Amino acid sequence: MAGVLDTVDQRTKLVGQNRLELLLFRLEGNQIYGINVFKVREVLQCPKLTELPKRHPVVRGIAHIRGATISVMDMNLAMGNSPLENIESCFVIISEYNMNVQGFLVKAVERIVNLNWENIHPPPRGAGRNSYLTAVTELDNKIVEIIDVEKILSEVSPMREEFRAVVPEAHESANLGELAVLVADDSSVARKQIRRCVEQLGLQVHTVNDGRAALDHLQELAAAGEDVSKRYVMLISDIEMPEMDGYTLTASIREDSRLAGLHVLLHTSLSGVFNQAMVKRVGADDFLPKFKPEVLSEKVQERVNHALGITHQQH
Repeated sequence: MAGVLDTVDQRTKLVGQNRLELLLFRLEGNQIYGINVFKVREVLQCPKLTELPKRHPVVRGIAHIRGATISVMDMNLAMGNSPLENIESCFVIISEYNMNVQGFLVKAVERIVNLNWENIHPPPRGAGRNSYLTAVTELDNKIVEIIDVEKILSEVSPMREEFRAVVPEAHESANLGELAVLVADDSSVARKQIRRCVEQLGLQVHTVNDGRAALDHLQELAAAGEDVSKRYVMLISDIEMPEMDGYTLTASIREDSRLAGLHVLLHTSLSGVFNQAMVKRVGADDFLPKFKPEVLSEKVQERVNHALGITHQQH
């Protein structure tokens, strides 16, 4: 147990320094791809897969791994390319996103690298497969493409979208006026989900794609003399983002006296006990795993209550 806790502590410090570890892998060809190590449970040679009728075309089959049945998706197929061949010689990356475990079939696994988020950049506009990229970086004079796994999962196994927020009577009768929420997330899928949830409550939403853009936006408002804690009832921020991660963004907000009053909710698909430790360390107000629309709606309503001066709200 001590060894596990030591590892958690080391990774906590890693994330707090605006750094990340990427697991590098290949599909067909020489292009190198990356996935955040925090989302990886293990990597193994592709086990025997059992095909299922009526499965999604991207799912090559299911595997029985450590007592669990896990769907294995062909990452190459998911990105609109041809299926990987000779899968018995391929590898499976077992990952956990949004509290679900799945496997991604890849051709080869390279190594783990330690990088700074400042060296991770949004994908260039017009780049090939841009819709499936969340970021890019350069390593050994080669471009590494970081895949938007949340987008792939949303296409293979779409989340239910029939959620309808219950707006409290006090909010319906109040003039919410210019009340808004700032959202920072590099995943287009996540931004869309959060926007839909918040707009149902009658609030405006301003989105940015990474932590650096969020901090620049807030500092520009502050420099213009605006009270950001009144402009935005809260900031909902992802943790892993290009340029600046959510932890560093939160710490930077707390260090700026003009921004320190902004309520910060960290909202992430990352799993692990390190999250709660980092929430306290950087000074975030709250933490929520993705994607729980009912809980997120409640969190936003609590901030609306605060903005309206409502001390108690019946649900």
